[in-house]
Amino acid sequence: MSDIQYITESGLKKLKEEIHQLETFERPSISKQIAEARDKGDLSENAEYDAAKEAQGLLEMRISKLKNTLANSRILDESKIDTSKVQLLNKVQIKNLNNGASMTYTIVPESEANLKEMKLSVSTPIAKGLLGKKVGEKVEINVPNGVMTFEIIDISI
Repeated sequence: MSDIQYITESGLKKLKEEIHQLETFERPSISKQIAEARDKGDLSENAEYDAAKEAQGLLEMRISKLKNTLANSRILDESKIDTSKVQLLNKVQIKNLNNGASMTYTIVPESEANLKEMKLSVSTPIAKGLLGKKVGEKVEINVPNGVMTFEIIDISI
């Protein structure tokens, strides 16, 4: 039984592109490496062959995992996102009341998290603590460094 994973349109596109890249370019490349290593003779002592076969196994496992994710994905309709309270795909501006710093994060599915782009995974302690809260609410969240207090300044898409 597989877990349903929510994904955005752009996340779905990236997932399909990665599968295409792996199947169209990486798989034939590894098959070629295996054939070249096999042509060199005795396979029992051929490190190149062993390395290529291992790379092939890892590639096939990655493709299988991505296809499983694709099969169990449900696209989120961004036009139906509510901004009255924090939820998946909301852009949330918060103020850290411990140090006064303000930051804006977009709450995204785990597969699309990227801190450089300020995309926070829904499974992180901060995102979990913000979910369901409204503008003006103060939230205490247990993080690895201790307890942090945030105030929700704005919620948008």
